[in-house]
Amino acid sequence: MLLSRASLGFLGLFFTAGSIVLIFLTLLGGVRNSTPLNEVYFLQADTGNIPGAPATSRWTFWNVCSVNDNGRSVCGDVHPDFPLDPPAQSNFGTEQNVPNQFIGTNHYYLMTRFMFPFVLIGLFFTVLSLFTGLLAICTRIGSYLSGLLAWLGLTFQTITTSLMTAAYVQGRNAFQSNGQNAKVGVKAFAFMWTATACLFIACMMYCAGGAVGRKDRSGYSGRSERRRGFFSARSNSLRSQKKEESSFA
Repeated sequence: MLLSRASLGFLGLFFTAGSIVLIFLTLLGGVRNSTPLNEVYFLQADTGNIPGAPATSRWTFWNVCSVNDNGRSVCGDVHPDFPLDPPAQSNFGTEQNVPNQFIGTNHYYLMTRFMFPFVLIGLFFTVLSLFTGLLAICTRIGSYLSGLLAWLGLTFQTITTSLMTAAYVQGRNAFQSNGQNAKVGVKAFAFMWTATACLFIACMMYCAGGAVGRKDRSGYSGRSERRRGFFSARSNSLRSQKKEESSFA
């Protein structure tokens, strides 16, 4: 046995905690104009030719931000579940010089709006799995319960990350096709995909911890049966010898 249940449970806790930190860093990006939160964003695009828009815009979960001379985001009012929808009043409120892919469609709006509730639901189950992970260190049922909660968190985290990738990569391509420089936020994408991978590993660790406990008990039971079988056979052999001796006598 390479790892005990306690070791596997601790590893599950470690990767679960790591995923929670990364999700929070992404979720809170744009909430405050301080490092590192003003460095986390999903999409950056040159929007200086759009009336009412800053020279460079960055989209987060909470707002669309401008960029200062140091390359940091400068965000204003916070609006939860902020969409990627440049023509809308929540963004720039105009269609002038906005890429055609954003006009007359709810495609980007819906994908980016659904990200916020899904990431919150995933975070809820992930935090629960962190607490139950303390039981995973010492009990088999705790391992399986933590694995189930981590799997639920992984499901919603995967949905969120997939929506993020689809919406903002397509948004970047739309701006670039319109002659506007654009790029996705490296940190936000790295944090979200790494959090997804950490949750997947945590699920494996928790489930492996439960399986180790079951194998230990089955192995112990098997050894007990073998011992009982050995002594039973020995006693039967002794009884047979005694009967043969009595018959000769």
